[in-house]
Amino acid sequence: MKFGLRYANLGRFVDGPPATEIAQAAEAAGFESIWTIEHVLVPAEYDSRYPYSPTGKMTSDHTMDIPDPLIWLAWVAAVTEHINLATGILIVPQRNPLVLAKTIATLDAMSGGRVRLGIGVGWLEEEFDALGVPFAARGPRTDEYIAAMRTLWETADGPASHHGRFVDFDDVYSRPLPAAPGGRVPIIVGGQTTPAAQRAGRLGDGYFPAREQPWDLIDEMRRAAEAHGRDPDAIELTLSAPEDPDALAELARRLRPTDRVLVPVTGLVGLGRQLDNPDDIARYGREIIERLDR
Repeated sequence: MKFGLRYANLGRFVDGPPATEIAQAAEAAGFESIWTIEHVLVPAEYDSRYPYSPTGKMTSDHTMDIPDPLIWLAWVAAVTEHINLATGILIVPQRNPLVLAKTIATLDAMSGGRVRLGIGVGWLEEEFDALGVPFAARGPRTDEYIAAMRTLWETADGPASHHGRFVDFDDVYSRPLPAAPGGRVPIIVGGQTTPAAQRAGRLGDGYFPAREQPWDLIDEMRRAAEAHGRDPDAIELTLSAPEDPDALAELARRLRPTDRVLVPVTGLVGLGRQLDNPDDIARYGREIIERLDR
């Protein structure tokens, strides 16, 4: 089982020196990955229901800094050597897929293949409205954006083409390609809903339910994978790490070596233990990661 740090681009880590500090501490402590979140903007008032709080509202301050996750990860890539760089999640339907494909491929190539692209469809309709992006059909739009990006990444021996409902291009080159042979960037589908679980089964390299361990949705992901002729065991899981050490040890026994758990560095509603300084991160590495790796 692997360990990642979650919500790393929030709080005091929005600036360069603290971001360097937390990323280097995580790498030294044995964390496999570091994860960011995204909102381009947060409306002062909104009617959309936040799916991860009983109140239906985000508990964070509307004015808090949320750095662009890919720029923040590029900074981290430059000051680390091997920790993986993950978005958890990137709101794909809000972005131009060709521009996003170029950005991801560049970051992956320059970091030596360390990008893990966590994706989601978004929930905040007012944010989509402000960006001038349709909220309706964001699920199918996301599916096609992923297909188009993979076409650009995986077409190495000639120009790439894609003709679909939302994306249409013919005979284009987008370079650099991602670092891995075949141009594959792992795509981890996020979301604690049935459509998200099914999307992960259809096209994801991984599945990331947002909170806790929703085994019913994981079963849904597995059924979707089988229905589309895919091996569900090839889809890695990314789950929230329980705060209780015994519960974490039990989860470790249930998960595979390819799966991971995420520990928050910044407290949000429903999350307990936080690793918000290098000493806590180092201690977690000694007391938890090393013990469970034995």
